[in-house]
Amino acid sequence: MMYLHIKAPFAAFRTFTAGSFRPSAPFITPSAAYGLLMNIAGIETRHDDGISPMTLSSDDTPELNIAIGAVSFPERQSMFQQLHNYPVGSSNKQRADSCRGSKYNIQPVRREFLSGIDACIAIDGNDETEQMIRQGLRGERNGDRYGMLFLGDNTFMPDLLKETDAPLEAHWYVRLPKGTIGPKDRLCRLTINIDRSDMSKTTAPLFYPTDEKTGQIPKEAWSKVGPAR
Repeated sequence: MMYLHIKAPFAAFRTFTAGSFRPSAPFITPSAAYGLLMNIAGIETRHDDGISPMTLSSDDTPELNIAIGAVSFPERQSMFQQLHNYPVGSSNKQRADSCRGSKYNIQPVRREFLSGIDACIAIDGNDETEQMIRQGLRGERNGDRYGMLFLGDNTFMPDLLKETDAPLEAHWYVRLPKGTIGPKDRLCRLTINIDRSDMSKTTAPLFYPTDEKTGQIPKEAWSKVGPAR
């Protein structure tokens, strides 16, 4: 078992939405934590089957048990940006020539992001992968890693990332048991596993943070994250 302390000035963990407002999950999701850990370990999570229009997730990555705790809760912020895309149909086609092949459908959108990330990520269930993560933290696997380490958005990078000897005192995000109501003011959906080819198979159950900070990780906080088997 290992524990990571992560701090960052900004982060964003996008939910699957469209429109002029692009929200963020309220905290690091297990799926985002998994992607970060795989990048640290230098394990490729992407797969191109040469057929699908989207980049798929590899089915050959390790499975991990992950728990997420908020040492402190971030603040929600938002900003306006220009969204550039290739539209479906003929929207704004008059701009195509002047954009010289670039994405010519331009719309203003409001993007939500989080400020003041302070989190503890606990990992269990795979000693070999934990060792690879430790090697990555020491800079021994940088040649295998792709791109920069980031938190949900490739412009948002951590400024502290280190292993700790024990879990930090944190509000741990625990899964809401089926058939229960839970604290409505703190409920949120956090993605665990994402199926890029069929979003209906993506798992994103309801979670809520514990009332009090604790260094003991509740068993309901653990999620099994990894490729679909």
